[in-house]
Amino acid sequence: MRQDGRKRVVIEGVDPEIDAGHFPIKRVVGDRVRVEADIFADGHDHVAAWLLYRVVPRRKEADGAADWQRVRMTPLGNDRWRGEFTVTEMGRYAYTVAGVIDHFGTWRSDLEKRIAADQEITVELKNGAMLVEQAVARAGDTGDAQRLQTWARELTAAGSEATKVALDEDLAALMEELPDETLMSRYERELMVTVDRKRAVFSSWYEMFPRSTAGEPGRHGTFKDVEARLEYVAGLGFDVLYLPPVHPIGASFRKGKNNTVTADDGDVGSPWAIGAAEGGHTAIHPELGTLEDFARLRAKADRLGLEMALDIAFQCAPDHPWVRDHPSWFKHRADGTIQYAENPPKKYQDIYPLDFESKDWQALWQGLKDVFLFWIEQGVKIFRVDNPHTKSFPFWEWCIGGLKEAYPDVLFLSEAFTRPKVMQRLAKLGFTQSYTYFTWRNTKEELTEYLTELTRTNVSEYLRPNFWPNTPDILPEQLQISGLPAFKSRLVLAATLASNFGVYGPAYEAAENKPLCRGSEEYLHSEKYEVRHWEWDMERPLSRLMQTLNRARRELRALQGMENLVFHATDNPYLIAYSKNCEEDEHSVLAVVNLDPVYTQSGWVMLNLDGLGMSDHESFEVYDLLADEAFLWQGASNYVELSPERMPAHVFRVRKHVRTEKDFDYYL
Repeated sequence: MRQDGRKRVVIEGVDPEIDAGHFPIKRVVGDRVRVEADIFADGHDHVAAWLLYRVVPRRKEADGAADWQRVRMTPLGNDRWRGEFTVTEMGRYAYTVAGVIDHFGTWRSDLEKRIAADQEITVELKNGAMLVEQAVARAGDTGDAQRLQTWARELTAAGSEATKVALDEDLAALMEELPDETLMSRYERELMVTVDRKRAVFSSWYEMFPRSTAGEPGRHGTFKDVEARLEYVAGLGFDVLYLPPVHPIGASFRKGKNNTVTADDGDVGSPWAIGAAEGGHTAIHPELGTLEDFARLRAKADRLGLEMALDIAFQCAPDHPWVRDHPSWFKHRADGTIQYAENPPKKYQDIYPLDFESKDWQALWQGLKDVFLFWIEQGVKIFRVDNPHTKSFPFWEWCIGGLKEAYPDVLFLSEAFTRPKVMQRLAKLGFTQSYTYFTWRNTKEELTEYLTELTRTNVSEYLRPNFWPNTPDILPEQLQISGLPAFKSRLVLAATLASNFGVYGPAYEAAENKPLCRGSEEYLHSEKYEVRHWEWDMERPLSRLMQTLNRARRELRALQGMENLVFHATDNPYLIAYSKNCEEDEHSVLAVVNLDPVYTQSGWVMLNLDGLGMSDHESFEVYDLLADEAFLWQGASNYVELSPERMPAHVFRVRKHVRTEKDFDYYL
């Protein structure tokens, strides 16, 4: 049907909008959603615009949609408009934009010009009275209708009183609230917001292998051993404890130590080779304990402020029950055998990938979703998903969408070190957080360019980065060759650049840096293939640094987001400087990091004082959280010198407007 040709307002350039509205933007409870759009009409008439929003009810909670709420949008100039609303509950919100010709606003503006030109306005006042009378019906049976009727009569009276009424601000405000919507234009799409809990944007992850938590060397760890390590992890300040797969491990084609093809007696295999006679993705490895042991572990973690995250890896060992019960879920070769995983020339005979082109794909999808549902029923609400880019995109959209509909507090971390567009697609499909390329971004230019992409483009509307300086799969070259200073600087960068960060813990605290071989990112004696024994010592330098950084992240709200990241110039390419400012907090955070792990680097930091919420020529104090020292800085240019051996970074807490010696007591 042809659109009513009398609707003259045009709406375009709506932002944020992801892929023509196919995917939602992401926020957390309490966030403001800021929407801009180009809104205009032909001629010189004024335009009024509104941002419309509503909660989208979950299917099991309500039959119909909630009423639209609306916020008057503000003109920014050049026909650009802006409006904001706050999301107050988890789930989904819809938003769109509407606009209409503002006949009363146009009339009032023209009247002011006529008065200024000393023109006759008797007829114009009657025109205004007619517009006000039309609004009476829209006001209904209220006191506003009576006020409007009074104003309409006064506008038709002669003399200065009518002019005074015409320019009355209360009349203008009421007319704004009662627009004529009969010819209102509305944006062609309803756009969506996914609203998560706070941990979606602010979390500190610690990864450990349960089997390597025993108190003595040579013994396979248990969930009870993990319980004994919880105080240590909580004491470091982490709030998410991530466990690799805890399921039975296949015996067929089991990998040996250092990923050798043949396992020796006693080799424990890879936790990612899931499935054995004891069960599959909903079973517990018998040497770790029972489901009851897992429940006790999770309950103790909760008491200590640690949330459990589990690894979900949708792949199967040859011994997995699915191989026997659902052979059609796997790809078969020409000789009738099941195709094992390959990344030529590498072969992974201990793993069978799932076939998402299976004719039984619907049962496969449901079976995989049921794995999530099982662990959600055990109280797990965070999942780190292994290699999601090797599974079907439509599956993830269906699976995560359905799970979030029923459990809006569930979070998903995508472990997909792959091509940018694939990583971004997974984020659009529903993954809450994403691993990133941070692990391989080392220079000032690389870090600045990458963080600008993550925080200043529309990628920031749907992809939430999680920075990891290492993982069990990745021992980056920088850590292999640069020693303890690199471990310190990479930890500081991850914890202060990103609001979500994590470490593969025991190996990081031990500064484990020996690769399997030259040019490899695999660890020698990788914990993926053998039980390791670690010292859990809070007094180690990296443990103390983790504790200090996590305390700063908890106490300083500026570190709990990424949209506030500002880079500052330095005159030394080995020094990177950046800050985060929080308007609601009296403190900003300024970090300066020496990217050279060998030599002391010094230079001048040229601050963008606006980025710190400060004015030119202002004296201010900076307190280095890492060195426990306070300094008085002046203006935009200040000198720094950083030794990689002592501490390759400053993390300054910046307090504004402090100029007296007495005020230094605040920091000491």
